[in-house]
Amino acid sequence: MSTPTAFPEYSDHLGDEPQASPAPPGHSRNASTTHLLGESDDAMQQDYREYDSGRNSTYKFSDTDETLKGVQGYSSDALQDKDEPFVAPQAATGPYGQYNTNYQNMDYGEPFDAPRPHVTSKRPNPFTKYFGLYPLEQRIADKKRGIGVQRRPYLSWLLSAVMLGVIIYELVKNWQAQGTPVSFKPVVNPMLGPSSSALINVGARFPPCMKLVEDVPLSTFLPCLNDTANPPDRICSLEDICGFGGFHGKDPNQWFRFITPIFLHAGIIHFLLNMLAQLTATAQVEREMGSVSFLIVYITSGIFGNVLGGNFSLVGSPSVGASGAIFGTVAVAWVDLFAHWRYIYQPGRKLVYMLIELVIGIAVGFIPYVDNFAHIGGLVMGLLVGMVLYPIISPSTRHRTIVLFFRIAALPIAIVLYVVLIRNFYTSNPYAACSWCRYLSCIPTSANNHCKGTGLTSTSL
Repeated sequence: MSTPTAFPEYSDHLGDEPQASPAPPGHSRNASTTHLLGESDDAMQQDYREYDSGRNSTYKFSDTDETLKGVQGYSSDALQDKDEPFVAPQAATGPYGQYNTNYQNMDYGEPFDAPRPHVTSKRPNPFTKYFGLYPLEQRIADKKRGIGVQRRPYLSWLLSAVMLGVIIYELVKNWQAQGTPVSFKPVVNPMLGPSSSALINVGARFPPCMKLVEDVPLSTFLPCLNDTANPPDRICSLEDICGFGGFHGKDPNQWFRFITPIFLHAGIIHFLLNMLAQLTATAQVEREMGSVSFLIVYITSGIFGNVLGGNFSLVGSPSVGASGAIFGTVAVAWVDLFAHWRYIYQPGRKLVYMLIELVIGIAVGFIPYVDNFAHIGGLVMGLLVGMVLYPIISPSTRHRTIVLFFRIAALPIAIVLYVVLIRNFYTSNPYAACSWCRYLSCIPTSANNHCKGTGLTSTSL
């Protein structure tokens, strides 16, 4: 039997020169467990029998290869059937002397999984979601999946139901006065709704009902609700048209007309357009930020839209609609887009769609009884209040600092705008401050005297 070639000793340091030492049988250059390079089977079995002195008794050998049963650490069992891994002693002794092994310091340990992002399957409650009191990874994952603070837009549904009841009330009131739910005489309402006098009577924003207007004094008479002649032959006093109990012998002061127009609509078409936006884009904003914050944005935007319109629109033109409030929620969607650009699917495409929606919304503001200033005011206030209240994900300290700066700046700006414009409405002449602003909500035509005057067709006695 030829003597196997010595196997070089393993070294614990890369680059060390290999040192020759005797190798265990079965692992030499000539003795291979595959029997392709070794000697005869009888010679190998003799070596294995001589070496079979330190075999680990915990391993069980199969009957598939009887010649290797004596090799220390060899097993043909499946890996999952073994109780523990084999670890050779620090100084293994074989027929050729003592040799070292790379596994001399290996200890048995429990399996270890690398740490993974903490994403829990348990859904956090709305309070936890709004204040971001759950793991950042989970918040980002929810954002990418379109999961907001709450699952359903209950308030959007409730507001839509209320507005449906109000538009029905408007149509019934016009039907009681003129015999038809839609006004066709003396002027056709292009939105398929009641007459302008009926809209004023149910709570439209109409400055002469809210304060003394020099161009529309208390002596002004307007077409009655039941008038269908052109020119009108049934006229009523300004106090009667304004309704709600009149002025009680005092100056007009129906301040609530900053609020009531949010729930009114100029007609069926106007209502359907607003509900389409409210039950889609606006409802999604409510899901994202929660009903309480959503209501604050919705109401403050709607009121501010009417405040801005009361300052710069034609004083004799009634205005109704939830468009200002809806534009406020659209502005919140803009805050969301730019704050979470990296987490939104195809943000560039979404930006294009939102720009198209914005242009369409501004164009609708030139329709009679719809005020573009309500749209613009709602958009501005929605940006400011949305920046303060929208739950923004901040993945870094720098991002968190920037968001905090905008939040701190937005709140006082919103308050100042409210105070200045409300004061200006009651104490100053808005036209003197901005004579061209009226064109933002009025297309000059012969029908409206090219956006000059009050915009009101009336008889003064």
